[in-house]
This record gives sequence, structure tokens and C-alpha cells, in this order.
Amino acid sequence: MVAYDFPYPSQRMPVMAKNVVATSQPLAAQAGLTMLYRGGNAVDAAIAAAATLTVVEPTSNGIGGDAFAIVWDGRRLHGLNASGRAPAALTLARFAGQRSVPLRGPDSVTVPGAVSGWVALSERFGRLPFTQLFEPAVRYASEGFLVSPLTAKAWAAAERVFADTPEFAQAFLPGGRAPRAGEVFRFPEQAKTLERIAETKGEAFYRGELAAAMAAYVRASGGLLSEADLEAHRADWVGTISQGYRGVALHEIPPNGQGLAALLALGILEHHPLAELPADSADSLHLQIEAMKLAFADAHRYVADPESMDVRAEDLLDPNYLAARARLIDPERASVPACGVPRRGGTVYLTAADESGMMVSLIQSNYYGFGSGLVVPGTGISLQNRGAGFVLEPGHPNVVAGGKRPFHTIIPGFVTQGGAPLMSFGVMGGPMQPQGHVQMLVRLRDYGQNPQAASDAPRWRVVEGLEVAVEPGFKPDVLDELAARGHRLTQTPPEASFSFGGAQLILRTEGGYVAGSDARKDGQAVGF
Repeated sequence: MVAYDFPYPSQRMPVMAKNVVATSQPLAAQAGLTMLYRGGNAVDAAIAAAATLTVVEPTSNGIGGDAFAIVWDGRRLHGLNASGRAPAALTLARFAGQRSVPLRGPDSVTVPGAVSGWVALSERFGRLPFTQLFEPAVRYASEGFLVSPLTAKAWAAAERVFADTPEFAQAFLPGGRAPRAGEVFRFPEQAKTLERIAETKGEAFYRGELAAAMAAYVRASGGLLSEADLEAHRADWVGTISQGYRGVALHEIPPNGQGLAALLALGILEHHPLAELPADSADSLHLQIEAMKLAFADAHRYVADPESMDVRAEDLLDPNYLAARARLIDPERASVPACGVPRRGGTVYLTAADESGMMVSLIQSNYYGFGSGLVVPGTGISLQNRGAGFVLEPGHPNVVAGGKRPFHTIIPGFVTQGGAPLMSFGVMGGPMQPQGHVQMLVRLRDYGQNPQAASDAPRWRVVEGLEVAVEPGFKPDVLDELAARGHRLTQTPPEASFSFGGAQLILRTEGGYVAGSDARKDGQAVGF
């Protein structure tokens, strides 16, 4: 049973309707809703919202990024991995003498997969013509849109990072600076690119003139991405992996994504009686934090391109293994756990649901704000820097290699109950994402909170070692008790709340849906 009380400071109420869309930017949410009004389904709404987000929230995603999606088609779940691979010519030797793959620049670029994801979703489930889904995005790019406040703040930060990059400055710093909140930003070149993607169903992007432009620019910048790399790309239908928790099941995309970390943490927490502990108490928070640390220790050791992993996801989710990991938690003391040894065997998130029962959980990103910093001249394509997700440790399953998918942070979430859909949700924000998934599930199942209240609640975030960042809102005595148990707490000021992600949630109810949208973002939930 979900409670409709609101124990946390909030400026928002949940949206209750039979057709809903929730995204991190209002114009994108309304673009999705427009497609539902036109007779489209939740997949059409999600694609329209996703394309629009590349225009109106370019700080977090773009045409040159990756995407993942989980779709409930009315009968069963489908998982889509639309992440790109490293250029075929990339080798470990290229980074000799370096400690990590560069965060920016041409060597961080991998094949952009989001466009292939939009095409795959539309071809399998869409109802409206593909070109129609791009109309809002094209209009905002060509005619302009008013930049929303939190996007403007992130844009200003990018101004400092990329001011000396001519192609970036020409595309995203009109007049030599980032646009301020409320100012109009236009990008006609991006509008033309979106039109070509729509007209050709992505062919121009992977095998036509846009592919040629991307490859030529990366080569000229000193990188290795080729037209053959783009042509070889494919999005893959991969299903989902899941973990039971308190009578429901959380579903995630299989590796190379980090969704496995959320499943590991919940599988560990299943062995501890959180529901018997008060919400937001030191006892409850301590168990969640310790479970998340154990999960991250395994995820960072084992998660990689599935073709390179030396342990299967199923092995890590083995009940006996999870029980053994759960026993490592000391309820009175913080720890710095190592990975276990099982038996061998910058992001936007959106969700949409329609009255036919279809639900979509979709996430896409350029990785760190604006990605690699490479913006292909004349196209509006800002290329992602997912190559920075590789490691340079020989023998590690996630070591950099050509044609390989890197460890990925972005993860869509989906919850079922008794084989039926219950909630489509996500919490954008790098390593915050699996931690956010865990916190949303605990609040839903252990504490009966509704989607908006779960989103409004203060969050914690495991950083490294014993360090845990916490938002304002936890009681001082709770923080004192956590510190006494050995947690090194960093209290994050409200203006840095972006580091705790942004949630969008749609909960299915008997008569329709209840949607929540995170106040930490510019977005909203809308419906009819």
C-alpha cells in the first residue's frame, strides 16, 4: 500500500492520470505527451521526449550519446542496449604511460548508440511515423527555446571547461558565453541533423553523410573513430536481469551497465529487516550504505562488456553468495569491503506510460557534461566520452580494447510484482544511479512512500572508502550516529544537489498511474 503523505519539503505533487510522461525538462515531457494526444503509444512518447532532450538539455545528453531502455509491451519486458563500442583500432598500447583513459578529447570517443536505440524502439513498438516523433525537437532547435534554470547552471560550468575549444564554443557558447536562464538558444544545424535522422531512420547517421562527418572530424582531431566503426554498430535486445525484494522484482539491463550493482545491494538488504527500522534512521541508512559498498566492490571488479566478463551476472546474484555478502555487514561499524569471489557459472532519464498498459523506462547520456568536448562542425552532434569508462589494468575484464563496450553508468529501472508491471523509474547521475535505485525501492517497499515523496526524500551517496555524501534533510542526531559508526560524512550544500541525481518515476495503480518528478531537476510529470 502506497501512502499519500509527504514528509519531506517539496514543491511538487504527484501527477495521476491514465497517460503520463515524466522527464528532467518540461518541454521534453510535453513533447512526449503530444505524441500520446496524437494517438501514439508510450514508446512514441519516449522517443519524442528523448529527441527533444538532446536539444533542450544538451548539458546532459545529445545526439552523440548512448541509450538504454526497458519496455513493458503489455505482456512482457524487453531490454535494449543501445550503447556504442570503442573504435576497432583502439588498443591498450595507445595509453602507455597513462593511468587512465583521458576524460575528454578524441580518445574518449566511442560510437554513439542513442540514435540506433530510437530506431530500434520505433521499429519494434512504435505506432506513429518516425518523422513525426522529431517535430518538437526540430522546432526547438530551429526556432529556439528558453533555457531552463538548472540547465543554465550546468551550461555555465561547461563554459569554463570548453571555452578554448573552438568547435564547442561556436556551437554552444553563442557570443562567447553560455546562455543564461530564460534566454533563447537556437541551433539550426542540430535541427537539420535531427531531420536527416528522422527522414532516413538513422541511416544517414551510421552509413551516410553524418557518419562521414563524424569520422572525418574525429580523425582530424587525432582520434580513431572510423566510418566502418559506425557502420558496424548495432543496438541489441538483451532482456533484463532481476532480483527479488520484499515481494517485487527490480529489473535492470545486463552488463555492460552498472544496474547489477543495484540488484546486488537489494539482494544483500533482503537479509536485513529494514521495514522494522524507522525510515531515515541511522540503523536503516547504515545497512543501505554498507550493502551499496559491497555491491560496488563487486560491480567495479566484474562488470564489463559481457563478452569479456570472467563471472556471470547469475553467479553474482546467487542467493547463497548474496547471503554470504550480507553477513559481512557489521550493524555497528562502517567498513571498506573488497570484492567477493562468487562460484563461477552528465545523463537524462525519462519514463512514459499509456492507458493500453505499455510502459517505457529510457535513459541516455553523453557521460560527463557535454561529453568529449568534440562537436562535429555543421551538425550539432556532441560526441560522448564513454571511452573514459574503460580501465588500463591488463587482465581486468573492463580493460580498454577495440570493438568493446565500456563499463556504463546509465541504467533504466523497472519493477514488477507477480509478473505484472508495477513501476518504471530511473535516477540519473553517474555512480548515484544504482544507489538511487536502491533508495527508491527501499522507500517504496519498506516504507510505503509514494513516487513523489520517495523522490523528495534526502539522499546519501557512497563516494569512496568510508566517505559518504549526504544531502540536507537528515536529522542531526542521525548523522551523529552514522559518524560514530565510522562513516566519514560530507554534507553537500543545496546548490550541489545535482550530484545526487534526478529521479523520474511512474507507479501503476488500479485506475491508471501515479508519476513523480524530481525537484532537483527542471523537469516535470505530465498526463491526461
